[in-house]
Amino acid sequence: MRRNVIQAGCLALGLIAWSSSLLADQPQPNAPFVMGYADRLSCVAGEEVAFQISSSDELVDVTIERLGAETLTVYEKQGVACQAHPIPDRASSDGCQWPAALTITIPEVWTSGYYQATMTIAGDAATAKQATLYFVVRSAHPGRDTSILLQLATNTYNAYNNWGGHSLYSYHDRDGLQGHRVSFDRPLRSLYESWEWPFVTWAESNGYVLDYAVNSDLEFHPEILEQYKLVLSVGHDEYWSSPMRDNLEQFIANGGNVAFFSGNTCCWQVRSEDDGRALTCWKQWYNVDPLYRTDDHKLLSTLWSHHLVERPENQLTGVGFLWGGYHRSHGQFMDGPGSFIVHRPDHWLFEGTDLKRDDRFGGEDTIVGYECDGCEMEWRDGLPFPTHRDGTPESFTILATCPARWAPGDSLWYDRFPKNRVGAAVFGTYTQGGTVVTAGSTDWAHGLKGNDPAVIQITRNLLDRLSKSE
Repeated sequence: MRRNVIQAGCLALGLIAWSSSLLADQPQPNAPFVMGYADRLSCVAGEEVAFQISSSDELVDVTIERLGAETLTVYEKQGVACQAHPIPDRASSDGCQWPAALTITIPEVWTSGYYQATMTIAGDAATAKQATLYFVVRSAHPGRDTSILLQLATNTYNAYNNWGGHSLYSYHDRDGLQGHRVSFDRPLRSLYESWEWPFVTWAESNGYVLDYAVNSDLEFHPEILEQYKLVLSVGHDEYWSSPMRDNLEQFIANGGNVAFFSGNTCCWQVRSEDDGRALTCWKQWYNVDPLYRTDDHKLLSTLWSHHLVERPENQLTGVGFLWGGYHRSHGQFMDGPGSFIVHRPDHWLFEGTDLKRDDRFGGEDTIVGYECDGCEMEWRDGLPFPTHRDGTPESFTILATCPARWAPGDSLWYDRFPKNRVGAAVFGTYTQGGTVVTAGSTDWAHGLKGNDPAVIQITRNLLDRLSKSE
């Protein structure tokens, strides 16, 4: 008996030691290093934003720039006092909790936009080290200078960020496991340069004034929406919380307009935690989500289109990823055209393009690429019509399409996904209070960057009409 107790005690001590070792701080990167994050995703003039910086050097230079059509330097400070801070074992999910090395008050003269702070350890070309962090400045006077609000896909930035151990994906996790919670309180990887920045560069260069926000502002600052006529989503806007979606759907019901120049949009439901400083999403492992064992699955953090959630993203965007998939990515349609084929050229969105039925546009810049959204369709007299069985609104009109398909590893976990389904990227629109236009592809902005005349004209038609409508 005593021997068993001793053995049990030794086992318990071993488990404690093993558990403690798992929670030990992570090793620091090789010196020289500098890294950091901001304590806010967005702020307005007069508010403070703090930079939590960890560095192998005692002094760090900080430069802040607004990244728009022009890169404008707005702040410089040399010799910010810093030190190296521990990287907690659970930094990815629970954050770093580093102290602030620098706090600034946002000046009135800083226009709304995406701001990047570059942190530099001084040295020659061989030893100088840099890192960046980002934050967004919202307008202190929403709607005063423009009727267009661009909300950046910052939830998706965080979902793909594996700094500190894991993201919401397993392919680059340090242990090969998929995380289900990610914190904003750690050095963040931005995806702004891939999609939103090309759109912003084109828009601001062509006289369009934009106000900026982040995903979570739709949840925590929904009052700003009523000041705008048009809200934009650009690029890869994959992760949405229920309050975000509730507030944007109410905006549409009240007559507001939305343009989704994006794909894979509102695919996964997330739950915001820590006052918006963390996201939870169990994705395909939805049966491990604590909410799975309750009677209410409305907030289950899995596909919005999942039959347990019963709220397909089509109801918001007109399209969804279950009926889309990949084009020129993940082994799907790798030799595809990368362009839309036009079905209804007489629609106002095509005015001034000279496009005719069955013409294609956007192929040179592969505006249909990576991840795409579509809807269930049926064909009559050579034209596609939505069936509406998937949640697509009754007034939705399919204007153009391009084939897309899910990769088997992504789709076959879902028990109601039909094998060998071929979907499509769908460019279309509906009106239900306000008007919603969806591009059905992450890569629409590539056409603006490449100066595709049809993509430019369609984008102009949309911005000019929906930002001025009553």
